[in-house]
Amino acid sequence: MTERSEGAIQDSTIGHGADEGGAVTIGGTLAKAREEAGLTVPQVAGRTCIRETVINAIERDDFSMCGGNFYSRGHIRSIARAVGIDPEPLVQDYDDAHGGSPQAVSAREVFEAKTPVKILERRSPNWTAAMAAAMAIVVIYGIFRVATGEERHKSAERAAAPAAPTQAAIRPSRSAAVAQAPRKEVTVSLKAKRASWLSVQDAKGKQLFSGVIRPGQSEEWTAKKRILLVIGNGGGVHLTVNGKNVGSPGQDGQVVRLSFGPGDPQKG
Repeated sequence: MTERSEGAIQDSTIGHGADEGGAVTIGGTLAKAREEAGLTVPQVAGRTCIRETVINAIERDDFSMCGGNFYSRGHIRSIARAVGIDPEPLVQDYDDAHGGSPQAVSAREVFEAKTPVKILERRSPNWTAAMAAAMAIVVIYGIFRVATGEERHKSAERAAAPAAPTQAAIRPSRSAAVAQAPRKEVTVSLKAKRASWLSVQDAKGKQLFSGVIRPGQSEEWTAKKRILLVIGNGGGVHLTVNGKNVGSPGQDGQVVRLSFGPGDPQKG
């Protein structure tokens, strides 16, 4: 048998799911499962919102385009579910090959925002400063009238003086008092500008949402005490909390952890 024939036989024994040493690989397993499911790479990309170039790299066991271990695990899970296989053994293989699984952290560390989101609100008018300015104008006007010698300057000063506010204007209306009553629930609305992985839970740990949200997709959640969010792409989403515009809570590609209650957003 010639050397070329022996090499051809050896290459034919290496299929999807195994490297040259015969060991099963993550990328090979995903590629084989995709072919057995009758799916193309573009079809898997459409189901997972993962770029075709990234999927091709993962099937070659190249995870450098994923952007880190967090996103690599997420891509493995998304592709595995799309082709119909259990993702957890593959994620375990990835962790074994890349320094082990991430260390467990407390719920407070996961969901507490590292940088509080400051909300700019319109301040109420400063009536004290306004009254002081009005009185200053009246005094200057009176001095001018005296200096020019015009008659009846006292009546002109009285006419120019602003009327004192009535008790009805000072006393807040009943509707305003009702509007300031504390909320009993928290409502969070989210709209995706770009694709992002997202996890949403209530105060008891109940999962309200988990997965990838696509561009243009909108979601809304309501809970009694708190809503906890982990956003994989802080610059790719737009938030509204209890009817108030929060905007994008982070930068593109930044993982953001947020927690909102009935009284949020607080003043910055």
